[in-house]
This record gives sequence, C-alpha cells and structure tokens, in this order.
Amino acid sequence: MTDLVRVRAPGDIPAHDDTIIDIALLDMNCGYANVGHDAIALVIADAAAELASELAARGLRVRVLSYAVRDKLMVPDHGAGRHRLYLGTGGPGHLDPRRNNADRGSEEIDEDPAWEPHLWALFDAIAADERAALYGVCHTFGLICRWSGVAEPVLRGPEKGGPMGGVGTNVLTPQALEHPWFARMALYAPEAGVPVLDSRHYDLLPSGSMRAGATAIAYEAAMTEGIPGEALTMLEIAHDSDGMPRFFAVNSHPEISDADRVGALLERMLADGTIDRSVYEQRSAILPMLREDRSEHRLWVGRVAFTDLVRERLARIVRG
Repeated sequence: MTDLVRVRAPGDIPAHDDTIIDIALLDMNCGYANVGHDAIALVIADAAAELASELAARGLRVRVLSYAVRDKLMVPDHGAGRHRLYLGTGGPGHLDPRRNNADRGSEEIDEDPAWEPHLWALFDAIAADERAALYGVCHTFGLICRWSGVAEPVLRGPEKGGPMGGVGTNVLTPQALEHPWFARMALYAPEAGVPVLDSRHYDLLPSGSMRAGATAIAYEAAMTEGIPGEALTMLEIAHDSDGMPRFFAVNSHPEISDADRVGALLERMLADGTIDRSVYEQRSAILPMLREDRSEHRLWVGRVAFTDLVRERLARIVRG
C-alpha cells in the first residue's frame, strides 16, 4: 500500500527525498469523514502498483501527502518543486467559504477563508507549469470554476429538484467529442449523455467568459435526452502538447468505482476507525445504486475522467 501522510500542520510534512514521488492530495473535506478521499488514495496506490517494476528499476516509490486545506489552512507551495501531480477531493458546504453560514448545502461549515488566496496562487502556479498536473472532483471542481472565473455556484432550489444525488447524466460538448482524450467517453453511447455519479448541492453556472485555453467538456443533461442543461460539469484548463489533459476537473465522483470495491473500502475505513458505524451505514446505502444497469458505462466514464488520467500522469512522471 502506498504511504499516506496527513498534513494538518507544517511539522507533519516529511523531509524531501529524491527517491520518493510525492503526490499532493488536496483534502477539501474540512475535517469530515469522506469515502472519496480514501478512494482517491486507493486510485494512486493502484497506479503505483501497476508501475511497480518501473519504480523499482529506478529506485523510486510513491507517497501521498494529504493536505487539510480548508480546516487546517494547509496548502502546498508549488514553488518548492516537490509536487508534479495534485488531486483535489470533494467536500461539504458552500464553494465560497464566506457564504457557508448564509447559503449552505449539506453542512453548516464554519471555516476561515484565509486558505483561499493561497489555493488560488497554487492553481495559478500549476496552470503556468507545463510539468505539473491537477485533477479534481466535486468541491475542487467548484473551486476551480470560481478561481478561473468560468462559472459561479448557485444552490439547487426546488425548481431543480433540490440536491442532486445518484447516477445522473452529463452531455459532452462538441469539443469533447473531438478531443484526443475525452472522445473515448462516448464509446458506449455516442448519441446520448454519459452517466456520472452525482452528489451536489450547487450547480456551476457559466459566467459568460471562458478562460484562455480552457474548454468546456460537459454540461448537465436537460430534461430532453441528449440536450445540455445550463450547469457546467466538466472543465479542462490546460493539456499537454499531445492532447492529454493536464488541468481538469468534474462536478461528479469518478473516483468512486464498483460496489464491491467501495464496500471493501468502507469495511476497511470502519475497521481503521476512519469512520464510525453511523457513517458506514449511511455510505453503504449507495452500494445498490452502484450496481444499476448503467454501471459498466459509468465506470468507463470514470476511468476516462479520472482514474486513467492519474495512472497515465504518474507513468509520465516516473518515466520523465
């Protein structure tokens, strides 16, 4: 298993080691237990396992540094040159830390917004560094939309059925269907939307201006099948010269895989004390949903939108 170090204070950051590839996991959960965080750590562990022989041949190993961004104000410094791959989690509360007590979603989060300018600076640095990559889900997606000015969060009211949960549908943009990486998402059903695992209280509505170099990859599905709705759900900020996404995020949960794997992860988290019995039972309620009839297609979309990106990016770092 890949080592995971929780960074809640500066003293938690281990010494730099040239033989270790440190991946930065930006934990946006504000201290709340979250299965998605551990699911991302598992994606990294799987990717490292697939590259085990190459890592061994180069005398390298992989480690995950999980930075508690919102509750402990721990934001990595890209200028230190330690990280080339960043992964951002989901999380509770409003996407603007100053609005949590006035316009909240699933939780009332009392947080210090002091982390925000540091995170914005980190996003700026990653976007400007062609050797660095960031892939994010859910809350991180919303933060990227706010940072870039591409879209703003709007609470899903009763006119839209309230919070979105379960397996929903995204509609790929024409640019996505021609994209050297994302066109694969439409392999199963090129004429319709693609299934994603949703869990959100806020829609990200486009501001009317797109950041230079950024590309809208998908929108929520409207009531009419195959027609995009108003909310942006996938956004690429930058890509490599060969078209591989370098800075990309989604407003869904592609890190959550098949039911058996998630069930095993929940069992381990319960045994480790990461979650208690009530959280375990609450999260286990999703397992039947993960077995629904579009699961094969959903897992494929999740691979293209997240898992394969992590694996390929780590392989490029190891070989580069």
